[in-house]
Amino acid sequence: MNPVLTALLVGIPVAGGAALQRTTGLGLALVGAPFLVAALGPQDGVSFGNALQTVLCLLVLAGTWRATRWGAAGALLLGAAVGVPAGALLVDALPAAPLEIVVGLLALVGIGLAVLPQAGAVLRGFPGAVGSGLAAGFVNAAAGVGGPLVSAYGIAQQWDRTVLVPTAQVVLLAINVVSLLLKGLPDLDAATWTVGAAALVIGVAAGGPVSRRLGPVAGRRLLLAVATAGAAATVVRGLLTL
Repeated sequence: MNPVLTALLVGIPVAGGAALQRTTGLGLALVGAPFLVAALGPQDGVSFGNALQTVLCLLVLAGTWRATRWGAAGALLLGAAVGVPAGALLVDALPAAPLEIVVGLLALVGIGLAVLPQAGAVLRGFPGAVGSGLAAGFVNAAAGVGGPLVSAYGIAQQWDRTVLVPTAQVVLLAINVVSLLLKGLPDLDAATWTVGAAALVIGVAAGGPVSRRLGPVAGRRLLLAVATAGAAATVVRGLLTL
């Protein structure tokens, strides 16, 4: 790939997505994934995204891990251990477009439950964590958008972003590592890997100060907007490819 084109299609979206993920807990899959697929193709683009997500989660955790809710993360991962294989099986059984519509709608339902006080009760406690993890793992394996459902669980718990960001990274880290083990690393040139890695570092460095300045109310609104946009974009992508 031309170095200039690599910087434009890989570097800029990845840096923006990394900054958003440092601020809200998710963002790289929403902002970067469409450009990675466009630049590298569906298979390499998704696998490269999984690799970048793995590194990004580690970078974000390096500065935020002390606020992680490890018990909740463990329950979410317990559910994801069932959801990831189920989603991977369904990918092989259903056409891509209907699958994306279904998983996008599932993510929107989860977000809707999280913001409604009484309905949000179903996402609380150990059963809610396991169910959210199962849904997130399923959706991530099927369409690469598990982040919104992890965020929905955190919103239902009324977590502050200082707690949600590292806890979400633990879950997303495990999901993306499993995805890489199943699919393997993409065969890309050194320039693409270098640009991707540099963009991650720049994005995390830029997102840190923004996160510290963002108030609780504004932060919650931004998180809801990002999660909803990610789920809705999956539905739209499925409808456009029917």
